[in-house]
Amino acid sequence: MTDKIENKDYEEEYSEDSFWDKVKNYGLKAGEDIVGHALQLYYVAADSETDKADKLKIYAALGYFISLIDAIPDITPIVGYADDFGVVMLVYSSIRKQIKEEHISMANNKLRSWFPKKNLTQ
Repeated sequence: MTDKIENKDYEEEYSEDSFWDKVKNYGLKAGEDIVGHALQLYYVAADSETDKADKLKIYAALGYFISLIDAIPDITPIVGYADDFGVVMLVYSSIRKQIKEEHISMANNKLRSWFPKKNLTQ
């Protein structure tokens, strides 16, 4: 799946404004898992200490997440975010060493404001 990401250059789809628009408008529909992991990726990419190669992977995954064109349209009931989740998790797993406690904390704080009834952990 990473070949698909790199070949389609989804990192060009990424922008900070588009990311925030997507999570604000579709966060509840997409679900806490994908949004939580996407937020962690966002904060890792924003960190000046993150490797450039890992930032490019993250931008590609987040670009795919916010793109209107993907393998399974997000408007498809139930499975619409499955491909987005797969791409986010693939990149998340590959950059896991870059994830700091502060990234997790910032993502969880943002999630608590959107999903207040959940007890969030890593």
